[in-house]
Amino acid sequence: MKFVCSTAELSEACLNVQRAVSTKTSIPAVEGILIKALGGELILTGYDLELGITTSIDATIEENGSIIINARILCDILRKLPGDTVRFESDSRNLASIVSGNAKYSLIGMSADEYPELPSVSGGYPVVINQGLLKDMVRQTIFAVAVNDTKVVHTGVRFEIGQRIIKLIAVDGFRLAVRKEDIDYDGEDISFIVPAKTLSEIMKLMNDDDGVISLGIGKRHIVFDVDGYNIVSRLLEGEFLNYKSAIPLNCSTKVKVNTRDMIDSIDRASLIISEKYKSPIKCVFKDNIISLSSVTSLGTASDSVGAQIDGENVEIGFNNKYLTDALKVAGTDEVRFELNGSVSPIIILPPEGDNFLFLVLPVRIKSE
Repeated sequence: MKFVCSTAELSEACLNVQRAVSTKTSIPAVEGILIKALGGELILTGYDLELGITTSIDATIEENGSIIINARILCDILRKLPGDTVRFESDSRNLASIVSGNAKYSLIGMSADEYPELPSVSGGYPVVINQGLLKDMVRQTIFAVAVNDTKVVHTGVRFEIGQRIIKLIAVDGFRLAVRKEDIDYDGEDISFIVPAKTLSEIMKLMNDDDGVISLGIGKRHIVFDVDGYNIVSRLLEGEFLNYKSAIPLNCSTKVKVNTRDMIDSIDRASLIISEKYKSPIKCVFKDNIISLSSVTSLGTASDSVGAQIDGENVEIGFNNKYLTDALKVAGTDEVRFELNGSVSPIIILPPEGDNFLFLVLPVRIKSE
């Protein structure tokens, strides 16, 4: 195999493909990037047996061929090459030569035959969505995904698509995030669960602009096409929480508050809380004031913020991080709280409508 291409383009493509390369494996081939020179393009693939990323770049191909090169070493070399172009050659013994400017490297590669085959998704449901919109929706739900859960299905984000609406749901046993938006989709109703790791990597490849990302949904795998990258991932299987039943139907107290002011107030009242000195934040909703306080063995802290409160007074405790996480991704100047006493979850909504819904379970406050 012989080719010449732009150093910067090859470096960027390898860095992005490397996101899917396995770092802890007993299979040496998946620690590498599969490089294929074919026709007038170079095809690069990374795959850790759960997530695969493929892309192609233009190159001057002098001899077709393929090889696997260790991803970490290849990316480190490409990032530091001095020349604008790089020449790559490999022989029948899978010995690769990389030359750029005065720099020259000789690497021992592996046969492309040892690389596992990526799953193909054919005949799946096609869905096309704006990149910026999907990125925003993922950002507003992925924070609530379970990190360590006995139910693996909760380590992903559930997608529900149908009736011209797309909905993303994440849950970790203490909080829930739901984000929905109108979408141009006329197919039958579908639902599937994408691992959080896959979505984290896709977010790094998506832009905030009007470009589109297309989804091909199969029975066990999903394919995302975004800006020249093809990402294939397994889907999570299992019974997802019946989240609709977790959302209270009624509320006795409605609150409107400035989002930034509420975040800052929680932050000030949490300064004496740490992993070592744990305590819930006590929130008292009364007389258009939200009073926040905490007590640990380090001392006490209190703060308050003005709000519009309608309904019954409420005294309730929360995990400060869970409450702050939800407020930080709201993306609105104001938020709406709905409460139903001191033992029911708090619901966080936009000032108008319900494009997002965050639910946080309360924490019992020790009686003073």
